[in-house]
Amino acid sequence: MTGSPGVRRTPGAAGAAVQAGDHHGWKLLFLAAGASSILFVFLLITALVIDSMAPPPVHGGAATLEFIASNKASYVAEQILWILPNIFPVLVFAALYVALSAYRKSLPLVALVFGALPWALLLAVPVSSRGSLNLVYLSDRFVAAATEEERRAYATAAEAIIAENNTPAIVGVLSALGILLMGLAMLPPGKASFPRYLAWLGIATGALGVASEVLRHAVPGFYWGYGVLLWAWFIATGVALIRLSRVAT
Repeated sequence: MTGSPGVRRTPGAAGAAVQAGDHHGWKLLFLAAGASSILFVFLLITALVIDSMAPPPVHGGAATLEFIASNKASYVAEQILWILPNIFPVLVFAALYVALSAYRKSLPLVALVFGALPWALLLAVPVSSRGSLNLVYLSDRFVAAATEEERRAYATAAEAIIAENNTPAIVGVLSALGILLMGLAMLPPGKASFPRYLAWLGIATGALGVASEVLRHAVPGFYWGYGVLLWAWFIATGVALIRLSRVAT
């Protein structure tokens, strides 16, 4: 018989100790990523509320530029809330890779690349599916234009950006694929850092996301369903990472 007299070891306590050892030194990362995952959703909900109060046009360059001129403050705030939070999923996927790499190597790494890279790339291009910060500059020039020809030129430039917004992007497919692969990585044999329901939620979210991104305009209902699942996945993942930070050292 081993161990100190009077000390009772439970499987749960032993499992937590093993898990803490596997994640030594990553407590702050898990906590920051968990909080970021939840904050990501709340910022996007805030953007959606602003959008519903004053929805910008999704067609027509001149109409869009005129709308921005009349609603500049809310439009800029909405675009920042759509674009800036994209840094948070990068941190979330990095934390998931660290947590899962203790049990698997290749699949979490592939999921990290597919899942985090698209969100990072979106930061480099100031566009969202509901507009673009570039349109703010065009709106200012459009209003200040002295001739009708100049106004048409700025409206045409705006149309090009609007067309880009309304075109399904490969980065959307890749980010959904990253969630799908991360869900699969959460089903390793033996020990696991995350609850099994989170793995299946990730698999379902990623699979629907790939389909909805490809069929975004053909079947828009898929896209709304994916959005709800995506937010649910980020919140559930955030809670799981925060809990993991409590047993990490």
